[in-house]
Amino acid sequence: MKIFYAIQATGNGHISRATQLHPYLLKHGTVDFFVSGNNATLDLKLPIKFQSKGCSLYYSKCGGLDYWNITKNIRPRQIYKDADALPLKDYDIIINDFDAITSLACKMQNVHSVQFGHQASFLSKNTPRPEKKSLMGEMILKHYASAPKNIGLHFEKYDSFIRPPIIKDQILEATPKNLNHITVYLPSFDQDCLQKAFNKLNDVQFHWFLSDVTQKNTVNNITYYPVNQKQFNQSLITCDGIITGGGFETPAEALYLGKKVLSIPIRNHYEQECNAAALKKLGVPVVYDVAKDFDQIIANWLDLKITYPKIQANNIPETLDYLFDTYRS
Repeated sequence: MKIFYAIQATGNGHISRATQLHPYLLKHGTVDFFVSGNNATLDLKLPIKFQSKGCSLYYSKCGGLDYWNITKNIRPRQIYKDADALPLKDYDIIINDFDAITSLACKMQNVHSVQFGHQASFLSKNTPRPEKKSLMGEMILKHYASAPKNIGLHFEKYDSFIRPPIIKDQILEATPKNLNHITVYLPSFDQDCLQKAFNKLNDVQFHWFLSDVTQKNTVNNITYYPVNQKQFNQSLITCDGIITGGGFETPAEALYLGKKVLSIPIRNHYEQECNAAALKKLGVPVVYDVAKDFDQIIANWLDLKITYPKIQANNIPETLDYLFDTYRS
């Protein structure tokens, strides 16, 4: 079987998921990957056969989306050209993890596909939403990477086609410890937005993962790390808690390990607002504004006694069997 797997690289979660799935997919046939977008900072240790700049996200300085930069970097003509060039009819199955170019190519070439990933879960009305829904956000989630078949991933089974998160082997096989540090991963924040707040908590040790850091170094109570999968996993496994955005994979892995989570969703990022609504239902504190007293917010969070529900890990062979059966039906 020849498998085409499209990855939306607007973040590291899609790449991390594909990397975990790759050896399982190889049991079913050969796999060619298509990467669209350029926001991811993880090393691509996958057989990438096709690549496109696609649509990428750009962030403002302190925790928001920069819509001007996002819009001006979209190249509609190139997107159509890239979609037309994908030889999808050469493949037996098309798996799409929220990529618009592959979705467009399937329509142009009259090829079947399945949308597989976290964003597919929002096709269910049962999946948590914020109190104030966004019409534009809902349209993007529904139409951006549409496919005839959909298999979603989320914290809980909100609907019949939704499965548990894909958890990396290093996390699954880990024995969690608490070495009394706080892991920080907030890619939409520049260093100077949060550093003063962290420094005020001089009795708390922070492991802060930043895309512009090239080498591990420690200044006062903060150890700065490059965005490195192995180092991040180790920090997460041994942390007291993690401060992260409103993404899906990182909170899921933290909850699987039984770690404290403080979520700061990216401003005006509707999917992250939806994830924040789901995390709230699980008892996770969510913060929308870090402009004032963020150090006190962290201190209060660390003092909280919270017992989170145990997150189930995805049974990958079972899910892939379901995916292939769904594709053929």
